[in-house]
Amino acid sequence: MLPLSRVEFAPQERFDPASWYLEVPAIAELCRRGIEFTSPVTVIVGENGAGKSTLVEAVAGAWQAGFTGAQDLMWSAGGSAEDTDLPWHLRCVGARPRPHGGCFLRAESMHAMFSAADANRIRVSDQGFNELSHGQSFLHYVAERPVGVGLWILDEPEAALSFQSCLALLGVIGDLVAEGSQVIMATHSPVLAACPGAEIWELTEDGIEHAAWPELDLVRSWRSFLDAPDRFLRHL
Repeated sequence: MLPLSRVEFAPQERFDPASWYLEVPAIAELCRRGIEFTSPVTVIVGENGAGKSTLVEAVAGAWQAGFTGAQDLMWSAGGSAEDTDLPWHLRCVGARPRPHGGCFLRAESMHAMFSAADANRIRVSDQGFNELSHGQSFLHYVAERPVGVGLWILDEPEAALSFQSCLALLGVIGDLVAEGSQVIMATHSPVLAACPGAEIWELTEDGIEHAAWPELDLVRSWRSFLDAPDRFLRHL
């Protein structure tokens, strides 16, 4: 069984049925039917505002809240003013005992997380993560897998990565899967969306759709732009 095979909506006493995120089709679908993970790698794509970050942040929060006993500090990704209370109303179903490895990585909390990793010497190399560039530190951290097998949730990692580094990350993800980990990744990158063996979820106005890579809107848009950039730029 995957570390995380299903997420279910389990509203607690203080749940507000008027919460804004219920208006987001993908989140409404999660709350109505739950979501199933059937592949070691799930790639989540969609336009800005489609709910990608809201979804992965909620899953990460629910997963972290389910830890018992010693909790891996690297799972504390740091909160922001935009975070919702949705994680408290979700239930994670998966392998037991729950693996504590993995991490939730998002750009706005990466510096603080790497500072904690450096302070606790949770790394193989002698060089601190925050002594590297943003992209180098991201790849270095994931590639070294300092917190063991488990669940890795990546929110738009391409923000830190060049084209070549995106390809390198796909190689690292393959290694993670081979070791027994699971990866959930939200992205705008057609390179990362092409991750071998991944199940692709496209968040749309109708909810969560399962799509093939060549049919994704982001792939079609990038392909059209690269074929003829002037066709787009002349309208600016």
